[in-house]
Amino acid sequence: MSNPVFSQKVLNRTAAEQASGVMTIKGTITKTFILTLMVFLGAAYTWKVFNEAINPASLAPWMWGGLIGGFVLALIISFNPKSAQYLSPIYAILEGFFLGAISAIYNAAFAETAPGIIVNAILLTLMVTFAMLFVYRTNIIKVDGKFAKVMFMAISAIALYYLLNIVLRLFGVHLTMLHDGGLLSIGISIVIVVVAAFTLLLDFNFIEKASYARAPKYMEWYGAFGLMVTLVWLYLEILRLLGKFANR
Repeated sequence: MSNPVFSQKVLNRTAAEQASGVMTIKGTITKTFILTLMVFLGAAYTWKVFNEAINPASLAPWMWGGLIGGFVLALIISFNPKSAQYLSPIYAILEGFFLGAISAIYNAAFAETAPGIIVNAILLTLMVTFAMLFVYRTNIIKVDGKFAKVMFMAISAIALYYLLNIVLRLFGVHLTMLHDGGLLSIGISIVIVVVAAFTLLLDFNFIEKASYARAPKYMEWYGAFGLMVTLVWLYLEILRLLGKFANR
């Protein structure tokens, strides 16, 4: 499994546990809808804060609190899948705070050059998700060990790219060619969006395998949480890509 949230170790460990209920695909779908609703509720709040605030800087605590808090909870849930049933709803709300803030900032920044950029990003995220689900169900792309290894290398390369950008920014180095509307920058974003989309195939595969293995009931929350992590990543990258196109 290349999604850092999902791993074979987690599947092997939880499959051996005894529980009063077992994980099902239907149950995981239900939990995913619940988490999605919580993300939208959190996002709606910070969107409202941004548009009603006299001082836009008042949004910063919600944005950074959501980002850092969501990251911390994601780490806890990843290392302790059983906690997903309690912490994943809080994670979803915190991510909603962050996404609502970022979306509001993008909406204001591109109000004239790319009106509707947020709606387009949401619709594209949904379209890509359902397209990947179709690809998975029809087995157009076989999700096997070889595919997982390729995805692991791709995600690792992207992680190094993010890390390099953070380190360079700490030293005051800004590689504008990687963040503007140039062809190189757009090309990198397209590659990242594709990798994020293909990560959904790994998520679907994990959820299906865990369900067939009769994993404990709480793994429905863990499966929904892992899928939400990918969806948040996909949405942010699509939003960044649309922003780059608008800057051309």
